[in-house]
Amino acid sequence: VPAALFTVGALGIGGENAPLNKLDLKVREKAMQISGNCSVEFDDYLQYLPTAMYLGLSALPTKSKHTFPEKVCVAAVAFVAETALVNGLKYTIREQRPNFKERNSFPSGHTTTAFVGAELVRTEYGWAYGVPAYIIATGVGCMRIYNDRHWITDTIGGAAVGILSARIGYWMLPLSRKIFNLKSSTALTVAPVYYSEVRGAGASCAICF
Repeated sequence: VPAALFTVGALGIGGENAPLNKLDLKVREKAMQISGNCSVEFDDYLQYLPTAMYLGLSALPTKSKHTFPEKVCVAAVAFVAETALVNGLKYTIREQRPNFKERNSFPSGHTTTAFVGAELVRTEYGWAYGVPAYIIATGVGCMRIYNDRHWITDTIGGAAVGILSARIGYWMLPLSRKIFNLKSSTALTVAPVYYSEVRGAGASCAICF
C-alpha cells in the first residue's frame, strides 16, 4: 500500500511536466473556490490526534497487542523514521508549493504525521479504532490542500511515508526490546502537570524497566 500510494504521489513531481499536474491543478482550483482564500489553522494540532489516540487508549480497558512502554518505543522509532524520510525527500526533490512560497512541498509533513498515528492505531487496536484515525488523517490531508499548502499528490505521498514509518516502528520493536530491556512487568506512572505561569497543561510520564 505505501509503495502504491507513493508511486501515485510521485507522479505529481515536476511541476508542469508532471504526469498528474492537471489533477493537482484541478483539485487546487476546486479547493480555492471552496475556501475563498480563507485558511484554517487547526490542522497544525489535528495532525497529532491519531498518535494521541494510539497512546491515550492505553488508559482505557481496550485490548491492545503491546504494553505501553513498547508502544512508546514504536511511536518514537516511527517518528524518527518519518523525520528522516520527510526531510530527506523535501530537500532533495524541492517541489514547489502551490502558493509558490517555498520549495519543500513533497511530501506533506502534516499528512505524514497524521498517517503515522493512524497506522499505529490500526495496527495496535484493529480497524474499529483504525477507521476513525484514518478519517482524521485524511481530513488533515484535505486541510493542507484547502489551505493551499500542498498539492493533492503531496498528501498522497505523505500518506505513503506515514504508513511506512509506522511499519518501521513495529519492525524495529524487537531491537527496541533488547536495547531497553522491555518486559511485560514494566512499571508506568503518568501524572498531569499544570503550569500556572503560562496557563499550560501537560503530562509527565515515568517508565521503570
